[in-house]
Parts: sequence; C-alpha cells; structure tokens
Amino acid sequence: METKRLIACFDVIGGRITKGYKFQDNIDIASAEEMAEIMSREQIDEIIFFDIMASAEKRNIDAQTMKKVAARVSVPFIVGGGIKDVDGMREAFDAGAGKISIDSMAVRNPQLIADGAKAFGSERIVLSTQVLKTPSKPSGYEVYIDAAKTATGLDLIEWIKRGEQLGAGEICINSIDNDGAAGGYDIEMMKLAEANVSVPLIASGGAGKPEHLKEVFTETNAAAAIISSMLYSPRLERNYTVRELKEYLKAEGI
Repeated sequence: METKRLIACFDVIGGRITKGYKFQDNIDIASAEEMAEIMSREQIDEIIFFDIMASAEKRNIDAQTMKKVAARVSVPFIVGGGIKDVDGMREAFDAGAGKISIDSMAVRNPQLIADGAKAFGSERIVLSTQVLKTPSKPSGYEVYIDAAKTATGLDLIEWIKRGEQLGAGEICINSIDNDGAAGGYDIEMMKLAEANVSVPLIASGGAGKPEHLKEVFTETNAAAAIISSMLYSPRLERNYTVRELKEYLKAEGI
C-alpha cells in the first residue's frame, strides 16, 4: 500500500485558528503559529493554512500570519485564501509555502490554475473545493465558494475534471455536509471523484476518530486526509495526538 499523509488544517481568522460546524459557528481555538509549532513537533505530514475570509472579504491572504506560521514549522506547508494571481502565489512561496491552494478565486478565474502550474509546476498547485450534496446535479454534489456561502452552479465532477485539465497537481475535496460533524468522511463522494480524475486526492470533512482515517484510506485511493476537529476541537469528547493516529494506522497496516 502506498504511503498516506495526514494533513492538519487551520481555518484562520485574524491570525487565530477557528473551528466551525458545517462552515458556521466558528469558535476560537489557538494562535495559528503556536498550533503550527505543536503540529510540526508532533510530526504531522503536512499543514494547510486557509485564510477563510480572504476571498469573501475580497482581500489578499494574511501574509503576516502566514510568515509567522512558516517560521515555526519544519513540515511541508500549504496556504490558501485570497490568492488571485501569480504574483500572490509568488508572495506565498517567498513567505515559506511549499504549495498553493486555490478555491474561490479558481472558480472565478479558472485560468489561474493554468497560470500557476505554468509558473511553478503542477505539483505546487492544489485545487481545493467545498461541495454540498445537491440531488439536482449530475454527480449529486455542487461546488460552493466564499467559505461555503455561495453556490456556484458547478457540478463537482465537471469542476475537478476541468481543474485537472488546467494543470492542478492535487485536488482537495471538502464535504460541507460532513465538515466538523465528526461522523466520518464522505466515502461515496471520494470514490466518485477518483473514478473521474487521475491526480492525487485529499479527503476533507468529517474525521472524528481514528477509524474514520482507516475507512478513507482503505475504501478509497485518497492520498491524504485532512484532520482538524479530532486534533483540537472542544466539541469532541476527546482529541487525539498525531502520534496516536499514526500508531493506530500503522497497526492497521496503513
């Protein structure tokens, strides 16, 4: 079995990590830089930093917090939120990012995916997308933007296939329905996605216990899984350390 990755996700507002439930009712957790250092020390495989209000507020990413986080980690670091052009990508890379995640801005300007891939290589461009179950769509899922507040009319499969064609080297799919609910990933959604694109996929939304990681890694071909609630959310009965999760997965043959 191929090596899988665990990615700690930081939804950041004003330099602070927050945790929501289905993209609502965010509660304050901790300083982004302090939590980044903890996760790096615990040997998380990757960290993804989302400035979740940047696109909705039509501003650039919080570069100051991004630099502080980058200075405190020794693991690969992805950033996203408000990056609208190649110059913005370059600024993020200069600040220490290893990869760029684009979401709302990519929907508004799909050429951004191609421009980023051409300038920096597909392997450094992650297409992130938030999706909601929508029976009227061919795939059953619709793409949302602006921190999951705006419906786009785009079908999930139509969008990720286009993203791959434009040059995205990796695709992260987050289930709005499952986000923060700690009931497990949307396995059906991930299977549908992997049947339609060939780039590595990141599963997001729903992890609440180690068994959910086992499920997504054994029942789908997901290359990585995003975790956040199970690391630090006070809404859960208990949290887990990265070491606990990795030891569990190793014991399960993953």
